Order: sequence, then C-alpha cells, then structure tokens
Amino acid sequence: MNDFFDLLKYAFLGLVQGITEPIPVSSSAHVIIVQKLFGLEIEGLSFEVLVNFASLLAILLIYKNDLLQLIKHGYLFLTTKDQQYKKDFHFILYLIIATIPAGLVGFLFNDLISEVFKGMLTIAISLFITGVALWLIRNLRGRKNEAGLKLKDAIIIGLAQTVALIPGISRSGATIVAGMGLGLKQSTALKFSFFLYIPISVGSMILEGSNLIHDPLIGTLALPYALAFLCSLVTSYFSMKWFMGIMERGQLKYFSWYCFLLSAFILIFML
Repeated sequence: MNDFFDLLKYAFLGLVQGITEPIPVSSSAHVIIVQKLFGLEIEGLSFEVLVNFASLLAILLIYKNDLLQLIKHGYLFLTTKDQQYKKDFHFILYLIIATIPAGLVGFLFNDLISEVFKGMLTIAISLFITGVALWLIRNLRGRKNEAGLKLKDAIIIGLAQTVALIPGISRSGATIVAGMGLGLKQSTALKFSFFLYIPISVGSMILEGSNLIHDPLIGTLALPYALAFLCSLVTSYFSMKWFMGIMERGQLKYFSWYCFLLSAFILIFML
C-alpha cells in the first residue's frame, strides 16, 4: 500500500509541475505549496531537475520545426553569409546572450539565493509581484517580431530571467512580461521565453545529472521518478498548447488574478 501511495505522490507532483511549468504562475512555488499542504516529502536529490527536463522535452516537441529551422538557418548564415538567414542567426545569438545572466548568477549564487529567499512568505510576496507584473502588461499588443529583436531586448529579458531565480517568481512570467514590455508581439515573446528555457534546463540537467545517476536511492526511486517524468511530460505538452491559445486571445489577466488569490491564500492559511 505504501508503494502505491508513493507512486501516487510522485505522479501528483509530476502533474503539478507539468501543468504549471509553461504558464506564468511559478511551477517551483506550486510544487513547494503542494508538498507543504499535503505533507509530502520527496526523497532523492534531483526530482525537480528531472521533471523540469520532462517539461523541456514537451516544449521541444511543440517548437521542433521552429528549432530545426533556427539551427539550419543559423548554420547557413555562418557558411554562406546569405542575408535571408541573418534574422534566425541573430535570434540564436540573442538567446545565448539572454542565457548568460541567469546562468552566471545561478551558478555562483544559487545556494545563497535559496538560503536568503526561502519560506512561504517569500513565495507569497513573489507571487504577488508576478501578479502585478502580469496585470501591467495584460493589454499590451506589441509589433516587434523576431526580426525586430535587438541586443538590448535580449539583455533585459535575460536579466528578467535572473529575477526568476527567487522562489515564487515565474520564469516564463518574468521573461514574457519583459518581452511584451519591450514591444514584442505576444507570439514572439512566448517563443523567445520558451527557447530561453532550453539552455537553462539543459544546463541544470548536466549539472545535476551526476547526482541523479549516483543517487543512492535511484534503484528504489526509478519507477516513481519515471512516472513523475511521464506525467510532467504529458501535462506540460497540453498545458503549453492551452497557454499558447491564452496568449493569442490576450487573457493574461486571469493568471494575474490567480497569482493574487494564491498569494492571499498563503498569507492567510500557510504562515
């Protein structure tokens, strides 16, 4: 019976991760909240990295054609200098530049950030800030597409992603808010945000991969981890598809309200 409930626990947390990762409400905050509400403890060292990687695979499935085109056109620009491929080459370059701030700060100060910005009060405040940011850009309709991206846009969006290292600040929310605030179209802001997730997730998986492989509990956790991974993969895919529709219809205000309500719930019932 305990084994069954363990599987259920990991599957549930995988579902929570998968549903909340693509949308601007902070998946890490939701996993922490659910664990605290239901008294769930996760054994093993690399659960969060594993389910985040599942979310990454879902995003890659959705954007596979765009990703392949970027790689192909980036290579062709380097080899031929044909101007028709310049836009995609610059898009790749800006993604690399935007990755640097969060990658550098996370590598150097992740433990310090986790120690300083911990606890449910931090999550409540961060969710409120996320809600305010989403509310401020809820009606923006930018005109800049991929061709309109500039170096300063990449730097600002990269800095916004760095802020999301604080628990409760949504990574997708921070980068989408920054992108739309800079005048990007909703589809462009969304695409850049989730392409920016690729190097961050891959980097985390590489850094934590050895911990996962050498985890002393890996033998007993193989099935629960696999189930959580599958749940996160499937729900991330459908949650992302749903969120893309929300973005097209310009309905970010609903996520703002949700963040306000969840922040209030934490302040009233979980402190």
